[in-house]
Amino acid sequence: MPTNQIYLLFSGVLLALGLAAFFMARARASRLRENGMAMYAQPDQYAWFSVLTTAGPAVLVGALGAFVMLLIGAEIPTLYLLGASLVVATIGLLVGLMQVRPTFHARQAIEVVIRAVLATAAMVSIVTTLGILLSIVFEALRFFQMQSFWEFITGTTWAPGDSFLAAAGRADEGASAAQFGSVPLFAGTFIITLIAMLVAIPIGLLAAIYMAEFAPTRVRTLAKPVLEVLAGIPTVVYGFFAAITVAPVIVDVAGFFGLDASFNNALAPGIVMGIMIIPFISSLSDDVINAVPDSMRQGSLALGMTKAETITSVVLPAAIPGIISASLLAVSRALGETMIVVMAAGMRPNLTANPLEDMTTVTVRIVAALTGDQEFESAETLSAFALGLVLFVVTLTLNMVSVIMIRRFREKYRANDL
Repeated sequence: MPTNQIYLLFSGVLLALGLAAFFMARARASRLRENGMAMYAQPDQYAWFSVLTTAGPAVLVGALGAFVMLLIGAEIPTLYLLGASLVVATIGLLVGLMQVRPTFHARQAIEVVIRAVLATAAMVSIVTTLGILLSIVFEALRFFQMQSFWEFITGTTWAPGDSFLAAAGRADEGASAAQFGSVPLFAGTFIITLIAMLVAIPIGLLAAIYMAEFAPTRVRTLAKPVLEVLAGIPTVVYGFFAAITVAPVIVDVAGFFGLDASFNNALAPGIVMGIMIIPFISSLSDDVINAVPDSMRQGSLALGMTKAETITSVVLPAAIPGIISASLLAVSRALGETMIVVMAAGMRPNLTANPLEDMTTVTVRIVAALTGDQEFESAETLSAFALGLVLFVVTLTLNMVSVIMIRRFREKYRANDL
C-alpha cells in the first residue's frame, strides 16, 4: 500500500476513534447526571477529555517515532509505527471512558493539558534559540582554533585569500597570508544601520504621531495600510531600487558638490533600508501612542497646555518605552539585512567612515563564505560562524540595553506620576 494511502487511512481511523470517544463519553456522563449523580464537570467536558486521551497519546507516539527515525537513524516501518499509534489511541479511548465518573474533575484535567501544551510551545522557542546558539558556538570554536580571537576582533583587514588550501593540506601554497580582521565588516554594518535609523526613526515616529494625534479617521484608515505595504515589499526589489535609482542620484548630487562617490556606496542602501524599516517603527509607535489613556491628554489640555505641549510632555514620555522597543526591533532588522547591501553597496570589506564609498556588512560576508565552493573545513567557511556569533552577541546586547532603558523610563515616569 502506498505511503500516502497509509497516512490517509491512519488519519481516518484516528478521527473515527476521536468521534467515538467524544459521543460515548458524553452519553455516559449524561446518563450519570440523569440518574441523579452530582458531577464535577459538564458532559461535554468529559467528552473532550476522552478525545484528548484518545488522540493525544497516538499523535505523541507518532511524533516520537518520527523523531527517533530522523535524529537517531533508526528504521521503523511506517505501518508498524502507525499501527502502534492506533493501539495506543484505543487504549486511551478506554481510559477516557473509565474516567467518566462523578468524582473525576474533567475540567481541571483539560486545563492541566492545555497548560502543558502552552508550556511546551514556550519551551520550543527557548530550546530552538539554544540549539541555534550551540550550533554557532561549536563551529565558531573550530574557527578560533585556526585563527586568533584577538586578531579577529581587532584586525582591520579582511582577506581570506587562499585559506581554503589549508583544509586541503596545502597551507604552504599561500593560506598563511589569510587575514580575518572583522573590524571593517562590523564598521560597515554599523554605518549602514546608522544611516537607516537616521532615515527611519524620524520619519516613522513623526508619521505615527500624525496618524495617532492629528489625522482624521478617514485619512488614518487609508494611510496606515498603505504605509504598512512597504513592509511587504521583497528586499530584492528594494535592492534594485537602491542600485538603479538611489545610487546614481547620490553620485550626481555628490558630483554637484564636488565630491567623489562610488556607484556602490553605503549611503544608498542605508537610505533604502531606512525606507523599508519605516513601517516597523510607525506601526508599533502608533499602537503605543494610541494605548496612552485619553484621560492624560484631557487632563493636560485642561491645565492649559497646547496640543503640541501635550504630545511632547505627556504622550511621548508615556509611550517612550514602546517607541524604544520599536526602534530596537528596527535596528535588529537592519543589522540582519543582506540583499540590499549586496546589490547597492558591494562586497568589498572597506574600513572607512565615508558613506560615499563602497563597503559591506557582516551578513553579506556570511553569505559569501557559505555559498562558495571552498571546503567546509576551511577557515573562510568557518569564519561565517564566528561572524554570526559576534553578531548574535551584539544583537543580544542591544536587546539587553533596550530592556534596561525601558525599565528606567518606566521608573522615571512612575516617579513623576507620584
